[in-house]
Amino acid sequence: MSIMVRIPTPLRRVTNGQDKVQVNGDSVGAIIGDLDSQFPGLKERLCDEQGELRNFVNIYVNGEDVRFLDGINSATAEGDEISIVPAVAGG
Repeated sequence: MSIMVRIPTPLRRVTNGQDKVQVNGDSVGAIIGDLDSQFPGLKERLCDEQGELRNFVNIYVNGEDVRFLDGINSATAEGDEISIVPAVAGG
């Protein structure tokens, strides 16, 4: 199963400059696990110590925020597009 993940600029140093990577997994959690196996250290930037998404990280599956689906357990399928979007703050 091949799923494309869009990597935001701040994380591209971990992915050797790649803005898109192909991964496998049937859930967002499995996708994060595959990303971490390809690019060690990526999971700790996305997930907290309990394995949940960090507050400042937003992940979308085909444009749908996983926080409104099943969070890290949200299902993924062949051909899905995952976007990792760091939260932006300012004033």
